[in-house]
Amino acid sequence: MASFLYIVLRGMAIGVLISAPMGPIGMLCIQRTLNKGRWPAFFTGVGAALSDLIYCLLTGLCLSFITDFVETNQLLLQIIGSLVLAAFAFYLFRKNPARSLSTPSEQANTYWKDFVTGFLLTFSNPLILFFIIGLFARFNFLLPEFKYYHYISGYIAIFSGALLWWFTITFFVNKVRSHFNVRSLWLINRIIGGILLIMAIIGLIMGIKDYITVIQ
Repeated sequence: MASFLYIVLRGMAIGVLISAPMGPIGMLCIQRTLNKGRWPAFFTGVGAALSDLIYCLLTGLCLSFITDFVETNQLLLQIIGSLVLAAFAFYLFRKNPARSLSTPSEQANTYWKDFVTGFLLTFSNPLILFFIIGLFARFNFLLPEFKYYHYISGYIAIFSGALLWWFTITFFVNKVRSHFNVRSLWLINRIIGGILLIMAIIGLIMGIKDYITVIQ
């Protein structure tokens, strides 16, 4: 029982810590909460949580192979991830927030799209593997005495921790949603889109610069 509690608590902590940094997916969830409401943003977080879970599984099952692959292709992956991020930023710039203020019944069929975009945006950044490896090491998540059923519980806890984070953050952001009008949402779209574009440009420049240095 103690071993189950050990890995479940650490799994929950890892899930929260993977999701908590306010990167592109966090900003996208805030934007969607303000524009479309809580649940579209939450399903975006669910997609991100599933992507994080896949990377956690890859880390636990194929640690050496995955680490070597990411290190070998780090620059290319950084460039691809930056391009994907730039595409999302461009999408936010062009998005009309007035069209997002629809009724819940009109939004219901977009949850799948929200889920997919959250998954793809998170999955396009495999460099998160290094963060996951650090968390696994910090919390001693991979121990030789653990059996497969311990790890099943642990990975479920990671996913649950990530869902808990997105459930909480969308809840609190949704509380202030009523204080924003269409013009405010338009401005937020531009600001968040601009931040994402800056992140993408910096990542792209650094990736290309490092790639040129390597080939020289």
